[in-house]
Amino acid sequence: MPHPNFYSEFSEALQSFLQISLDDALARRSDTTPVEVAWNFATKCAATVPAYADCLTCNGIDVEKRQPDSFYSLPVLTRENYINQYPLKARCTNGDIHSCNMAAVSSGSTGTPTVWPRSAANELQVARRFEQVFADSFDACTRSTLAVICFAMGTWVGGLYSLDCCRHLTHRGMKVFAVAPGANLNEILRIVNELGPQFDQTVLLGYPPFLKDVVDEGISRGINWREFHVKWVCAGEVFSEEWRSLMAGRLGTSDDAFCSASIYGTADAGVLACETPLSITIRRWFANNPAAAERLFGESRLPALFQYDPYHRFFECIDHELLFTGDNGVPLVRYNIHDSGGLLEFRDMTDFLYANGFNILAVAQQTNITVRDLPFVWVFGRSNFTVSFYGANIYPENVTVALELQPICNWVTGKFVLHIDHDPNGNSNWVVEVELAVGTVPPDDLADLTAATIRSQLSRLNSEFAHYVPEAAQLPIVHLRPYRDGEWFPAGVKHRYTRR
Repeated sequence: MPHPNFYSEFSEALQSFLQISLDDALARRSDTTPVEVAWNFATKCAATVPAYADCLTCNGIDVEKRQPDSFYSLPVLTRENYINQYPLKARCTNGDIHSCNMAAVSSGSTGTPTVWPRSAANELQVARRFEQVFADSFDACTRSTLAVICFAMGTWVGGLYSLDCCRHLTHRGMKVFAVAPGANLNEILRIVNELGPQFDQTVLLGYPPFLKDVVDEGISRGINWREFHVKWVCAGEVFSEEWRSLMAGRLGTSDDAFCSASIYGTADAGVLACETPLSITIRRWFANNPAAAERLFGESRLPALFQYDPYHRFFECIDHELLFTGDNGVPLVRYNIHDSGGLLEFRDMTDFLYANGFNILAVAQQTNITVRDLPFVWVFGRSNFTVSFYGANIYPENVTVALELQPICNWVTGKFVLHIDHDPNGNSNWVVEVELAVGTVPPDDLADLTAATIRSQLSRLNSEFAHYVPEAAQLPIVHLRPYRDGEWFPAGVKHRYTRR
């Protein structure tokens, strides 16, 4: 028998999803604040989630004797002090895994893979983020849309979750037709060729490096991507604005704020936030103004920039790490996922941009961008995905920019691995292993050109690198590796951009 609360929770979520418009769902509420919603959620967890109740007891906290302004005194949860300390059932509502009906498994990039149950009600809440993208960015309310799910299908969170959310969009009246070939490149191209002409537009959803493989392979097989009016949705990695423009160019689509969107999602949290045409326009400005970007974001690399609904996922930032509160099947309160980033209210962002000479609201009006009064979250990713050289942090995001410039981008896939090597004399060198595009025979000077371009972009974007690393040591050693090289770029596994 289903869990007794399953039908009522799903019915309530479905009714809300069907009857409340996107505009109303994302509007600021006059009757409560985001932190009050987060506090009410925490008190509910204290009463219904055995693991969280025990965690509060161990920390000497009785929520019944406290007020909403006590939210920030609640313990910060982590994988180490919460997920690894309590069994799965104790972390579920009422200590019952059957309150959910599906599960995803984390990638295990930070440790042992973890099971994250969720329910259909959780999916309907997350489907709102997909609705934002397909409505505000792709106009799927009026344009028939073929959604091709290119995330791997299986226990990972990307594939099945995206498929379910795209299917839910039809219940909101969107003209979305979903098909899920997964990470099967041949099947993706077959489906696009066969079904694409029957729709106004095609949306590819997947991890950035794999989507580029799809596009490049399609070009090599003679596919005219322009005919399919392709847009794309990415997740899982931070990409550069040069990469966005490169993809738009190869697809023959408009290179603007409406051609693509990135979503910020994890197995433990579902989808936390999404790019909007507004956030993309802002990010493109920051890409051309690195000094202003460093003043706001505090680092010499450009983060992914999203907007989020603070009533759906409540964010905090402590010591430059992001915490969230919300229910994705396993309720989590003040959970630290160790993503490096920051937060800014909508008005504070527009004021900062205006003070630096960019009137984003005027630009939005001129370009027909839907402006929603939602706060911003930026994400660098986990800080252990960098290499240190002469005390300077070298970020993969800095190197990515160089590989996406002409003419280098014509010869490489965009994948690379950073690492520090030591010669027989004990001297350190920083090395970039670069994957060549399939079937290419590179010119003799490509490695030298790539090294010089990487140094140029690092010096432009990363002031720490420019000042800490002696000029004689700034040029990297570049090794050009064959496509899908078994040691550096094996097929079928999640790519890592650094190696220690």
